[in-house]
Amino acid sequence: MIGAPLPGVRGFRRLRSRILLAFALLLVVGQSTSLYLVSQESRRTAERELDAELESGERIVARLLEQDRQRLIQAAEVLAADYGFREAVASQDAETIASALANHARRIGATNAALIGLDGHPVANAAGSGPLATAPQHALVESARRNGVAGALSVIDDAVHQVVMVPVRAPVTIGWVLLGFEISDRVAHDLGGLTRMQVSFVKLSEGKGSVAASTLPPAGRAELESKLTGLRQRQAEGYLVLAGERYGMRVLRMTGDQPSGVVVALQMSLDARLAEYDPLRRFLLMLSLVVVVVSVAISGVVARNITRPLGQLARMVSRVRGGDYAAEIAIERSDEIGALADGFDQMRRDIAHREQEILRLAYVDKLTGLPNRNRFMRALSEAIAPQGDAAPRPMAVLLMDLDRFRLVNEALGHAAGDEVLCALVERLAPVLPAGALFARIGGDEFAWLLPGAGEETARAFAQSVQDALAHPVVWQEQPVDVAGSLGLALFPAHGNEAGALVRHADMAMYDAKNRHAGVAVFDPANIVSRQEHLSLLGELRRAIDADELRLFFQPKVDLRTGTTKGVEALVRWQHPQRGLVPPVAFMPYAEQTGFVREVTRWVLEQAVVQAGRWRAEGRPLQVAVNLSTQDLLDPALPDRLAGLLTRAGVPPALLVVEITESSVMENPEQALATLRRIDALGVEMAIDDFGTGFSSLAYLKKLPVDELKIDRAFVMNMLTDRDDAMIVQSTVELAHNLGLRVVAEGVEDERIVTALTAIGCDVAQGYFASRPVPADVLAAWLQTSPWGDVRRTPQTA
Repeated sequence: MIGAPLPGVRGFRRLRSRILLAFALLLVVGQSTSLYLVSQESRRTAERELDAELESGERIVARLLEQDRQRLIQAAEVLAADYGFREAVASQDAETIASALANHARRIGATNAALIGLDGHPVANAAGSGPLATAPQHALVESARRNGVAGALSVIDDAVHQVVMVPVRAPVTIGWVLLGFEISDRVAHDLGGLTRMQVSFVKLSEGKGSVAASTLPPAGRAELESKLTGLRQRQAEGYLVLAGERYGMRVLRMTGDQPSGVVVALQMSLDARLAEYDPLRRFLLMLSLVVVVVSVAISGVVARNITRPLGQLARMVSRVRGGDYAAEIAIERSDEIGALADGFDQMRRDIAHREQEILRLAYVDKLTGLPNRNRFMRALSEAIAPQGDAAPRPMAVLLMDLDRFRLVNEALGHAAGDEVLCALVERLAPVLPAGALFARIGGDEFAWLLPGAGEETARAFAQSVQDALAHPVVWQEQPVDVAGSLGLALFPAHGNEAGALVRHADMAMYDAKNRHAGVAVFDPANIVSRQEHLSLLGELRRAIDADELRLFFQPKVDLRTGTTKGVEALVRWQHPQRGLVPPVAFMPYAEQTGFVREVTRWVLEQAVVQAGRWRAEGRPLQVAVNLSTQDLLDPALPDRLAGLLTRAGVPPALLVVEITESSVMENPEQALATLRRIDALGVEMAIDDFGTGFSSLAYLKKLPVDELKIDRAFVMNMLTDRDDAMIVQSTVELAHNLGLRVVAEGVEDERIVTALTAIGCDVAQGYFASRPVPADVLAAWLQTSPWGDVRRTPQTA
């Protein structure tokens, strides 16, 4: 934000902290990500190793169980091949058979030994044999008949047994020897010791599992049973939680020769395997902490090297902002920060140079070298400031605005206008009194401060300025006439503050310009008058909507016939509090604001409508309406006029638009284009107040004008002032030579009428006939006045 304090050392310490924090966060995120990835990879490695070991353990268990099965088969075949045992079987010697079975079972550690008949029922069994030796073995017999021998894990009375069956031949099969042992927790622990795994033998019946033997504690066995419920696969593998510890598991269904509802579940602790990686993880964590600490320390050094010169630059910027441009920036570095410091130092020098130039330009006019408005106002304020107890010293303020200087810029260009201004300054400089101040305060506005001067001295100086401007300025061998209007304000009579004095001098200057007086002294009454005019102008905006405007008409008498030829429409304002307000009280300010277009539009509508009424009544009076400068610059005016005439049924010849020389000269090209379009409609035109403007006759000849109106200033005194009489006569002759009609304004009595008739004037307008009156009063006047005999025509429908 502009004007906000620049960051000092504390601000750059915060920047250093932000750099450190950014480095730390980056390192922590990086190290955390690395640790996470290592942890995940460790877990995957542990799982792969666990799966490999479970697969190996599965093969080992299967091989051990198969070895036990083969040993049982061999032991059974030895017994079945014994001659004495075969003789006993053949002779059905049950006692001998039982004794042989018991001895053989004792030698091999079997818990079950029996002779099974060909029908599958036990014939004899060893003393102490389990229930397996006494139960029918139809399925095992059938398997042995098909395969020669049979072996399986069988479930008898909720116990799992490893059993085999071989034939007894003499030489044909006369029976079957059955040997087996119960798989108990001891067997499971033996297998677990060999495989370093948890081994469980689980009975499956109708989708439910029941642990028969296991290395697991009782709680783990119950959880394993619930996990294996519904097992249908031949093999299964996965992970499960037993007694709060995570295990990897593989399930081996023992097929053997006879389908069995027994599976072997192998579990190995995943948590124990993962614990093997804890030292590695602790080492990596410590290493990460060391890396973060070292990196943060290094980043602190880097951040300090970055922020320390930036802090120096910040302090320099603060000094520059405070107006101290003397201190140089001494940062000797060859990197980007050094380049930045060099750039800042160059910027410091450039700012110092530009500020000096700005200070100079702040009080000096670049074109002319004169003091500018700021310097003038400062000098004026200092001059009128109280000096202790001393009485205020009188002084005068003069403002001058060049007349029509805009035309010089438009005709010759702004470069030529600048050269003309410089030439004027050279011409005016010698007339400047000692101790006075001469300044250019605007485009073509100049001001003087005359310390100790009263009104008489100030008027004399103003006259010397007028004399200096009396001769044209020569630009490229072309003379350029330049005149100026001066306004004068005195201290302390006209104000005791610099702004008030300049404002009052400006009001006097515009008063001189409006009255073409050259020089004018400020009149305090103008303040009240202008305030009233501004108030009226604000109320004028609603006057049209409130129907407060009135249209008055003043007759124009044809001097050749003595009858009324037409009328001039003049606007009045019927103010609810001020009464009937004349146009001079509000129209000039309406012209300055552009609101005059709205007033003109209302006047034109009312005038054309009234002309239509008179024509319908058989009085075809020509109505004249005044147009302002703003109206002539309105490109829509001709089209609006055409529409009004058409709607009112008024021939264009019954409408006259009156313009002044000054309104045309404001923007000649635009005004001429508008007037030609109006002339093409058939509407007549008149030059009002002829003789008071500054236009040339050559330019006047270009205008599509039908009528000249001689200003009342010449007509009123033509009987007593020979010069005025000559001007009036010359104007009449000039107008007639140009084919124009002449109207004399301000005719007060019939003596002037006689004089005007004698010199050939065409029309007279003034109080000799009638004051401006409303339309209904004018109608009565036309009936009774000797000048009101209008040539009547038959009334139109």
